[in-house]
Amino acid sequence: MPVLVMKFGGTSVATLDRIRRAAKRVGVEVAKGYDVIVIVSAMSGKTNELVGWVNETSPLYDAREYDAVVSSGENVTAGLMALTLQEMDVPARSWQGWQVPLKTTSAHGAARIQEIPTGNITAKFSEGMRVAVVAGFQGVSPEGRITTLGRGGSDTTAVAFAAAFGAERCDIYTDVDGVYTTDPRVEAKARKLDKIAFEEMLELASLGAKVLQTRSVELAMRYNVRLRVLSSFEEQSDNAGTLVCAEEDIMESKVVAGVAFSRDEAKMTLVSVADRPGIAATIFTALSEAGVNVDMIVQNIAEEGRTDMTWSCPTDQVTRAEKAMAEAKAEGVINFHDIIADTDVAKVSVVGIGMRSHTGVAAKMFKCLSDEGINIRVITTSEIKISVLIDRKYMELAVQALHDAFELDKAA
Repeated sequence: MPVLVMKFGGTSVATLDRIRRAAKRVGVEVAKGYDVIVIVSAMSGKTNELVGWVNETSPLYDAREYDAVVSSGENVTAGLMALTLQEMDVPARSWQGWQVPLKTTSAHGAARIQEIPTGNITAKFSEGMRVAVVAGFQGVSPEGRITTLGRGGSDTTAVAFAAAFGAERCDIYTDVDGVYTTDPRVEAKARKLDKIAFEEMLELASLGAKVLQTRSVELAMRYNVRLRVLSSFEEQSDNAGTLVCAEEDIMESKVVAGVAFSRDEAKMTLVSVADRPGIAATIFTALSEAGVNVDMIVQNIAEEGRTDMTWSCPTDQVTRAEKAMAEAKAEGVINFHDIIADTDVAKVSVVGIGMRSHTGVAAKMFKCLSDEGINIRVITTSEIKISVLIDRKYMELAVQALHDAFELDKAA
């Protein structure tokens, strides 16, 4: 039988009533003739509770025991979902990561999936099981220890299973009914997209859109897994939600697909750095080793052998970056006069595969912001996106103005 993967997030399984509602959706797909692999998250709020208990018990915790504790939330949901399906006379069985086994690296708390052997679950399907309810977010290390994949890891689990089993589709059930042109809470005219290309979704996810986890979109693009984002709380039709698919599966699309934003950005500048070959490599190697996620980078024109180096990073990594630069200066590997951090900025981006074949997108974006009196601090571009750093107080105005400028409330 064809295989379908269905993933239910924490809000979709937050209560027993919601688990029953999700189970009914699974039952509908089984009745259509699918063997179904259900990936479940922990019930809403449970992972945060478990993390809190770990931190309270042992602030400098053993990462292996951290994974043992926080992975238990998904185990509970998987068991409850399997029981609910059994009560509906749907042959179902729960699976923990080690039982599959979902093989990962040993990086506890941020493990990477290495392999998903299909033999155990496929054998049970052949024996009459119709639904395998798999605990998301978790796997097993080469040493035989439970591992977790990091926040949002259940999305990654679902896509990885869809790729491994050659699933017809991977449905991601969440608390929104699809992917929008921007956040409807910021722009009331935001429109739900019927389809979006993998590359566009990857950019939107990495730039601040919270609908899908970035790693899951990367996997889907690599293995051409068709993703559908749907709401758990609305009646479904065959074309509900948003389909994330290959570019060639989209007949016609607008030049710009969406506007993404991130409030929690900081702009950091090393003032008067010695301008010499290899200085950029030295700076950003030190930041990388300190775990700082650098995004936008600008180097000013050098004068008298000195230059300024600017980059953006998440606000919660500013202290880490300052410490890394101070240590590098103390060790004599970097020479600079000062480091300035501005934590009152936001990143706003326009994304669209149509940018490859259309000119004037940057000019239109910059004029739109200029007309609103919004000053651009930093600019970065790629083939299908343009991002700017602006003062945070103008973020919502910028998103609304760009949404109007590119007429994103209208279909292609």
